[in-house]
Amino acid sequence: MTEPAATCPNCGGAIRFDWSRAVQTSCPFCHSVIVRGDVDLKTVGTVGDFPATSSPLQIGTTGAFEHRRFTVVGRVVYEYDRGSWNDWHLRLDDGTSGWISDAQGEYALSVEAALAQIPGPDQLHIGGNFVWEQRIYKLMGVTSVRYRAAEGELPFTTWDRHTGTLADLDAADGHVATIDCRAQSP
Repeated sequence: MTEPAATCPNCGGAIRFDWSRAVQTSCPFCHSVIVRGDVDLKTVGTVGDFPATSSPLQIGTTGAFEHRRFTVVGRVVYEYDRGSWNDWHLRLDDGTSGWISDAQGEYALSVEAALAQIPGPDQLHIGGNFVWEQRIYKLMGVTSVRYRAAEGELPFTTWDRHTGTLADLDAADGHVATIDCRAQSP
């Protein structure tokens, strides 16, 4: 797909892609979940009732972090045993993407980093160390999550997934990282 706009395969409404690498989006008119292939769009379901949020972040919010401008283009709501939180997908001005995690009034912005080897959930041990870009991160927590809802543009599909594992890491200099081990539906 070479143009940033398309037509919803379900209702015919206009769909605009604000981030050129989006794989999944939702129709603002009929709430269909739409997955983008090489040159086509496919409806795979509908977005259910979306959980309300009191977050100041919303799709369309713009901002800047460390001299990099961003626009919020999507959201995933994760649930776990003690509650839920939002991860907001960002389109950065350089065409890459990032995430703002929004949990209990605390925010963390992250961008994708290349790893030589991505560890699986069975390799995630609290207290273990991981090295990225000459920085040592300590694994602080591992959380099994359920995908509760998703809206807007995302770099991966959520309609075909139910659970995942997220690992939170901290570095001594205040940097944070997350390892996202997505699981496909059974």
